[in-house]
Amino acid sequence: MKISVIGCGYLGAVHAAAMASLGHEVVGVDVDASRVASLAAGLPPFYEPGLPELLRSGVERGALTFSTNLREAKGAAVHFVCVGTPQRPDGPGADLTFVDAAFTALHEIVAPGDVVVGKSTVPVGTAARLAAELAEAVPGAHLVWNPEFLREGFAVGDTLSPDRVVYGVDGAAPAATEALDAVYASVLAAGTPRIVTDFATAELVKVAANSFLATKISFINAMAELCETAGGDVVALADAIGHDERIGRRFLGAGLGFGGGCLPKDIRAFVARADELGAENAVAFLREVDAINLRRRARMVEVTEEVCGGSVAGRTIGVLGAAFKPESDDVRDSPALDVAATLAARGAHVVVADPQATANAAAVRPELRYTTNALEACRDADVVLLLTEWREFRELDPDDLGAVVHGRRMVDGRNVLDPARWRGAGWTYRALGRP
Repeated sequence: MKISVIGCGYLGAVHAAAMASLGHEVVGVDVDASRVASLAAGLPPFYEPGLPELLRSGVERGALTFSTNLREAKGAAVHFVCVGTPQRPDGPGADLTFVDAAFTALHEIVAPGDVVVGKSTVPVGTAARLAAELAEAVPGAHLVWNPEFLREGFAVGDTLSPDRVVYGVDGAAPAATEALDAVYASVLAAGTPRIVTDFATAELVKVAANSFLATKISFINAMAELCETAGGDVVALADAIGHDERIGRRFLGAGLGFGGGCLPKDIRAFVARADELGAENAVAFLREVDAINLRRRARMVEVTEEVCGGSVAGRTIGVLGAAFKPESDDVRDSPALDVAATLAARGAHVVVADPQATANAAAVRPELRYTTNALEACRDADVVLLLTEWREFRELDPDDLGAVVHGRRMVDGRNVLDPARWRGAGWTYRALGRP
């Protein structure tokens, strides 16, 4: 099939490359000329494991092209809309500027019988509005809402081998379902569950999933707050309750909390939309989920000050991690970068190491110093903070690191190091939620 992908940021670039690898002819369209040029050369403008190979293969085979001209998408049977929905600058709601612009532009090239597929995360009710506008502009065209469930660092696998696919359709569009079945034929043939539902449910699936995961993370971080007060060990606590199959151990990693371009803004937009619908009480707990998450950053700063004798002013601090999570160069709402900047604002000399995210971090926080080398970041440091759990940071040797620091003080913001090993090497070891 000929497919178009409108918006070639993180979601769109991965989706376009993955669809080309499934055998489709794909054209990606984006308004950013530099991004298009990079993708057309087979070079993703962000870090995502497995994507460079997939992208180059599609481009070299001629199955994947990119353009700034939407007319290049004309003739595609299916158009995927993958543009961003950031948080509004004037409030917590989702900014639909890019979604509305993309759909309005598509009205000029979509033909009757074509299928437009929304993949962007939008407030519930958006799809119904866009479907009505599409039906008026192009009678006979169809809309499906097909939410994405990508994890940064695993996005290629999540696209090619998803744990489920969801179609939000209106009752009068069986042709739209058939078209999407054809797009995902090999994925469905592999046994991936397919859930067909209404627009509203499909829109809610993504934000509900993100809200649940955020709640689970903030729950264990709330337990970490209690453990710090009562003298408990939150890691042992998580291990114990995680054996209950109703709970499970995943996403019970206490520490600095979540960040990135999805969970924080999605739960805030979810609450904002519920308020608009008069259902604010139903998701009021998500405000506390957000608050707990932000408190972890403040607590990390407090612990660092405690380790430094009450103040970080004039201290040299080595920070391991800038990205919001490992296997990503994304620094949007990054807890690690937030903590590093706060410490610098309080008078510390901060050097940040990250294997992939230094360029993006420097664009956001130019006042900090950066390197890709952990030992270099920690040279002469009075205290070391592990804030993003990259494998190379988890596997650091305490003696090797101890040879370059000024003081052997480690604050483990992700609870991924072995306290006994580090203390045995002469380090003062602190972690959130542990004795």
